[in-house]
Amino acid sequence: MFIVNMMVVAACMLSGCFRVSDAVAQAVATKAPAGLELPSYTDDEDIIVHLGYTASYNHVSLCPDWVAWELTAEEANGQNDGQYSFSRDPDVRFPKASREDYSRSGFDKGHMAPRADMRWSCQALEESYYFTNICPQDHEMNSQAWRKIEELTRRLAKRYGSVFVVCGPIFGGDNPRKIGGVSVPNAFFKALAVSTANGYRTVGFLVDNNPQSFSPRHYAVSVDSVEAVVGRNLFPLVDEEAEAVFDWKNWNH
Repeated sequence: MFIVNMMVVAACMLSGCFRVSDAVAQAVATKAPAGLELPSYTDDEDIIVHLGYTASYNHVSLCPDWVAWELTAEEANGQNDGQYSFSRDPDVRFPKASREDYSRSGFDKGHMAPRADMRWSCQALEESYYFTNICPQDHEMNSQAWRKIEELTRRLAKRYGSVFVVCGPIFGGDNPRKIGGVSVPNAFFKALAVSTANGYRTVGFLVDNNPQSFSPRHYAVSVDSVEAVVGRNLFPLVDEEAEAVFDWKNWNH
């Protein structure tokens, strides 16, 4: 498998409201710095800031290099269910992806920042459908493994008060497969960080872009392991020690 070869490697609802757990209370008391979700990036990257997420758009792959956002417990309970069409981002210069690139390709238009994370705002939800936030994803992987990691992320936001997220595609080689003008990733990464009274906790995920349906634990690795694959510091504001290891019991919610 692509990733294996590259690696050496509750809150509850009560009468419509969240019951505040000890972890949430700790997180509220711990002030995380603004922009904690943003990875390291260079001056020549095309950084796009939308209401619900920030992205670095790659005009060669026509995919985001990364998409980052903070998801709070309140946002994770968003109820907006408006329907929007996938569209070109008016804030992104050409060349950029379009619906025609994906037409009859067999790949899903896969959200990086998921629509369910953006249901707290009509604007945020609509902007999640911009191709700035989209990559070609295998349908089973998108609807099974990737979806399960997204659902876990929302549960963690409710438990810890907020979760900081950065994710994106991984390309394996100089000549990736293309659909239209869009490069097809070999795999995807996601990294999560939460702030607690005892410091930051982090976990990463690496998922091949082929039929996948395992639980999130199957894909879980340290954030350091993800950084070794993507070649980028994903949480520059987080201590290196917190990125080196993860304890699954903190994430199995």
